[in-house]
Amino acid sequence: MSLHHYDPGDFFDELFIAKGQPRPEATLLIELISALPPDSFAQRQQLAQNMLFKLGITFNVYSETEGTERIFPFDLLPRVVSGQEWQRLERGLKQRIAALNCFIHDIYNDQKILKDKVIPREAVESAPGFLPACMGLQPPQTVWSHITGTDLVRDRDGSWYVLEDNLRCPSGVSYVLENRRVMKSTFPKLFQTLDILPVDDYASQLLDTLLNLAPEPVNSPCVVLLSPGIYNSAYFEHSFLAQQMGVELVEGPDLVVADGYVKMRTTRGLKQVDVIYRRIDDDFLDPEVFRADSMLGVPGLMDAYRQGRVAIANAPGTGVADDKLIYAYSPQMVRYYLDEEQIIPNVPTYFARMPSSRPMCWPTLTAWSSKPPTPPAATAC
Repeated sequence: MSLHHYDPGDFFDELFIAKGQPRPEATLLIELISALPPDSFAQRQQLAQNMLFKLGITFNVYSETEGTERIFPFDLLPRVVSGQEWQRLERGLKQRIAALNCFIHDIYNDQKILKDKVIPREAVESAPGFLPACMGLQPPQTVWSHITGTDLVRDRDGSWYVLEDNLRCPSGVSYVLENRRVMKSTFPKLFQTLDILPVDDYASQLLDTLLNLAPEPVNSPCVVLLSPGIYNSAYFEHSFLAQQMGVELVEGPDLVVADGYVKMRTTRGLKQVDVIYRRIDDDFLDPEVFRADSMLGVPGLMDAYRQGRVAIANAPGTGVADDKLIYAYSPQMVRYYLDEEQIIPNVPTYFARMPSSRPMCWPTLTAWSSKPPTPPAATAC
């Protein structure tokens, strides 16, 4: 399979700088692929898909009528990011997550950023993820979002941008871990030769994070992963992470609040739960506080959480920072809370409510009978 004649054209290509010129970090990969026999790449792609099928790596698609479960799609061609580039991304992501965490804590407590009119109050209070029931919450160590999923994209010149933030119940890491395992078995020489950062310690790092949240000093804190159940689109990940961490995978009916503490039903009676890694949305966590019709949550959970008798990751209320309007204010958050400039910029975003920030564009034209009307010089969207 030869790539010597491949021409990336005018757009940024993650493997090639120009025709026949691989990027330094991708040179070995291109050499390995070019040395393969004509049909070998397609065979390896099929082998990888077969491995994913045998591993049971699936996701649910609710809109499909012929079946809900699908094998996760896999691209055999890996994305190679240079060490220098990754270090900048790492700094930018840490900066962003720190600012978002400060924002969430501020919004549910002192609201200084609103009082200083850095962000309009109506932008926050109109956000679907803003939960007044979370006002005054004090999560352990004042950390609200312990696991964050940040979507990154590149433009035509290769610059990175943040597309969106996911701070409620981010999912997808299980596919990263399993895809890496399949990739290593498909291109072992690539991993043997290049100093590629490992990802296989994710589950142990996640468990350490959760154990450190235990609100009371105990020798062996009890951690559970709270799932909506088998019909959730990310259920494979829920079961995968619970198994990898060695913690119990539970659903709402498995937990009960007794004597002010969250406890798990077991064959030996009730067992106190110290930390909940929740994978259900805020609205369904506690029917006594949020949606009264929820069958997925635990009645009384929020009261136990507010009393500091159980830790929840991520904390309830983090969805306010997922909002698409709030996303546009992240540069202001970084300046306000960290006194820094944002390292990874947002995708260019415009406020329709602010005429000065709207891009200029032609209006939508309807059909005409003979000739189109003469458009104005410009009009605001």
